[in-house]
Amino acid sequence: MSDGRLPVRRRWIGWTVGVLLSLLLIAIGWVAIRGIGAVNDLQQVAKGATQLKASIAAGDLDGAKPLARSVAHNAESAHGLTSDPVWHAFGALPWIGPNFRAVSDIAEIADDVASDALTPLLDVAADVDLTSLGFAGGTIDLTPFAEIAGPLGTADAALTAAQLKARHIDADATLPPLAEAIRTLRSSVGEAATVVGSLHGAAVLLPTMLGGEGPRNYVLAMQNNAELRSSGGIIGSIALLHAEGGRITLQSQASTRDFPPLETALPLSDSTIALFEDRPGRYLQNITSIPDFSEAGAAIAARWQGRFGGTVDGVIAVDAVVARHLLAATGDLAFGPFTATSDNVTDILLSEIYAAVPDPVIQDEIFAQAAGALFGAALSGADPRALFGALSDSAAEGRIRIWSAHEAEEAVLARSALGGTIPGDGVDATYVGVLMNDTTGGKMDYYTRAAIETSIGTCQGTPTTQVRVTWTNTAPADAATSLPAYVTADGFYGVPAGTVRTLIAVYGPEGATPSHIDRDGTDEGVQTAMIGDRSTVQHEVSLAPGESTTITIEFQGTGAGERLTEVLHTPLIDTPDTTRKPLRCAS
Repeated sequence: MSDGRLPVRRRWIGWTVGVLLSLLLIAIGWVAIRGIGAVNDLQQVAKGATQLKASIAAGDLDGAKPLARSVAHNAESAHGLTSDPVWHAFGALPWIGPNFRAVSDIAEIADDVASDALTPLLDVAADVDLTSLGFAGGTIDLTPFAEIAGPLGTADAALTAAQLKARHIDADATLPPLAEAIRTLRSSVGEAATVVGSLHGAAVLLPTMLGGEGPRNYVLAMQNNAELRSSGGIIGSIALLHAEGGRITLQSQASTRDFPPLETALPLSDSTIALFEDRPGRYLQNITSIPDFSEAGAAIAARWQGRFGGTVDGVIAVDAVVARHLLAATGDLAFGPFTATSDNVTDILLSEIYAAVPDPVIQDEIFAQAAGALFGAALSGADPRALFGALSDSAAEGRIRIWSAHEAEEAVLARSALGGTIPGDGVDATYVGVLMNDTTGGKMDYYTRAAIETSIGTCQGTPTTQVRVTWTNTAPADAATSLPAYVTADGFYGVPAGTVRTLIAVYGPEGATPSHIDRDGTDEGVQTAMIGDRSTVQHEVSLAPGESTTITIEFQGTGAGERLTEVLHTPLIDTPDTTRKPLRCAS
């Protein structure tokens, strides 16, 4: 007879399953409680960071210090709550695992930034106003920079590391609210890394570059984005700045008419000649076609010295959109027949002036007036905080490029976005790029727009990086007759009035080679070149008003298929919409 009890083996199985289920429920409860606590801590970090930013901007260091301590405490707590073995075990699970890993990564980033970046930044802020860098009355006080360079370097390193960690979080594998939080984090950390990196670079470079150890002279090249070149636009006007003891003055201005074409071109790199022949070495206006600003800057300096003599210590190139940012700091300006505001200055400089002032000689005079008025207002009447904010925004958009004739300074600049060089690929990021250069001969790029898509994955079993560029001419249908001849070029260079002709060069990851090239799904003749170790494919595209075209290039080989693909591009009037899409193999 049976005593009604289960066999021993079945009892053990039931007991084991019960224990496992109990442990699972305990684990779920554990991570739920810790997760709620971590989310609350991170919300407090976000709230405190906003308040801290406002306090520092207002110069309220007494109020900033307790806020910084609170941010650090909450960030450390969130990191602790999301770094225990149980939490990591849930992070290894399919589907839900990426969400746990993402929260843990966010908490770790917040903790690292709070502990390794906030403290040195507050130490620096106690010695110098980070929002103005000691700028007053047209002069920057160079004295504090030697002391603040070290702490800024520590903060810069911490934020750079945090930025790389944020890039590694797979937002696409997480739930939508968390994915949005990850993208916000990336944006915030990226912005902070750019600003602090610029401040660190300034602390290292400004004492010598602004004449702290002797006078300096810099050529200022102003680019016109209505006629595109690789680094922004054709050089429309040019000037010489003098720096001494932290004070900058405008010494002289010149027109591109002062620089006739050279019979013998300046020396150029093989990549520049392959893409643009010797034109950048003969025409001042075309020097900014050179993809690498360390080469372009040296060429601009050589042209100035060849024409006017003297010593040139460096070159600063800015585009017309910088004026929009600066006018937000200086207020309205009058030059020629125009009154410019931050809302209309790019329209005036890149479009309206050609209809209102048909004579190119008078146009150049007005451009010189605008540059002089803007420079004077920025150095004498602008609020320092607003001014440095405008310059920071311009630099973040790639609209300011600097080259130094002094080797040690150029080495620092070349490692920063201000140097205008193409960064090397590494384990943390792979770079691709798109360069636009106008060959219409007019000012039609006021009407051009771009969109850039990147995709990574595998095509036919091979790691692949795909770059897709859509280029559009938004000029009115009657552009041939409604726009000034100076804008359309009126067919002078063989391009029908109203049509835009553009060289579009796409370069891929280092070591990768093009495996597929098409334009609107069909093959056509292209130029190829190497920019360093990067294969580059260049199309010449002609678009009538309203037309659009899409270029697709797939790169395969070393560096291709990497998840972290950063896009560099020519600064346009309107920043291109740059997106990452799932890979659809064109091949």
